[in-house]
Amino acid sequence: MRHLIIGYSVAAISAIKSIREFDKASEIVVLTDETSVYSRPLISYFLAGQVMKNKLSFIPKDFEEEMKITVRWNTAAKKIDSKKKTVSTADNEIIKYDRLLICTGGVPIKLPIDGYFEDISGIFTFVKLGEVEKLIKYIEKNKIKECVILGAGLIGMKAAEGLLARKIKIRIVEMADRLLANTFDKTASALLEEKLKESGSEFLKETTIKKIISKAKKLEALELSSGKTIKTRLLIMAVGVRPDIELCKGTGVAVNRGIVVNTKMETNIPGIYAAGDVAEGREFLSGENAVIAIWPVAARQGGVAGANMAGKITEYDGMFPMNSVTILGVPSISFGLTNPKTADYQILLSSEGGRYKKIVIKEDRIVGVVLVNAIERAGIFGLLIKQKLDVSALKKQLLLDDFGFLVLPRDFRKHFVTGEGTEV
Repeated sequence: MRHLIIGYSVAAISAIKSIREFDKASEIVVLTDETSVYSRPLISYFLAGQVMKNKLSFIPKDFEEEMKITVRWNTAAKKIDSKKKTVSTADNEIIKYDRLLICTGGVPIKLPIDGYFEDISGIFTFVKLGEVEKLIKYIEKNKIKECVILGAGLIGMKAAEGLLARKIKIRIVEMADRLLANTFDKTASALLEEKLKESGSEFLKETTIKKIISKAKKLEALELSSGKTIKTRLLIMAVGVRPDIELCKGTGVAVNRGIVVNTKMETNIPGIYAAGDVAEGREFLSGENAVIAIWPVAARQGGVAGANMAGKITEYDGMFPMNSVTILGVPSISFGLTNPKTADYQILLSSEGGRYKKIVIKEDRIVGVVLVNAIERAGIFGLLIKQKLDVSALKKQLLLDDFGFLVLPRDFRKHFVTGEGTEV
């Protein structure tokens, strides 16, 4: 048996561990177009100079040897032949497989902006380590003191986190009316926006870049849809990522936004699996398939995929969105459904002294949480969402600063102290 894995980040690592738990002998081959394993959530700290490159890895140095795997570095997969069960590389090498796992992750979304060309110096994305290394070299060589970030979602805010730590003033350009619009409301966003203003940075909302102005292939300025023109030598395109489903073309593998998988993380073609940012798997709260491009989801999905590839039937029960970012010393965390569109939700709010808590409840169960400058109980709220605990008797206590584990029902606490949920 040969297990072939395309991509080598957290989903792949988790899959490898699961395969080896149930299958000690079969061959495992990994194809990756990168040169090292690294934690993507740490690249903002690498940009900030707070984490060195040799500290970015999240696996032991002897991982490949211990797991008995072959990693093909700098080897991009180019085509999958699902009928012949082969994968072609960029060097036209043909590699056979018995089980295939696609962990190609996401690729940056690049908007069709007038004047944008790939070879303009000073324009970067913020997804892969190699791009961030180029960004750091550009900043240091050109002594950059200011930057424009297009997009105020999680990627844009993580880029801002790293740049602000370098004392670089930023302008964030965003079509929405607030930062982190997918998860934050206006109150939560305002707390972060105020900190940005205090640092001398600026948030330009409800506008976008209409035209990129360059000279001799060097970035000079940006023309916004509002009519304003901003001079800058550095632009980070951070409007989001999309699942990298390019390899699925012509394979018969079902795709929607991402690669559609069942609860075993298997596609519609037996023997082909997908996990991580490229996969469209079960979302915990709705029960429907969705792409949730975050680290914990990729880890869980990879583990489930690996177990099933090795013959151990395992079900993925779904996870929910969760994000964490710290801007200028203000930490924030969000879980689940935070901006419901219908009236059948109860929303509990607390906002005082720069601390903000928002709890979204449906049918007496927490389905969403936003915490800004008040993240001490974040783990408990995440647990309550996952366990679907009836909180009807706890609503008056949920927003209190001393709300904690001991407030929860005794039978519930007992299970998570002595039972299978000891990770709490």
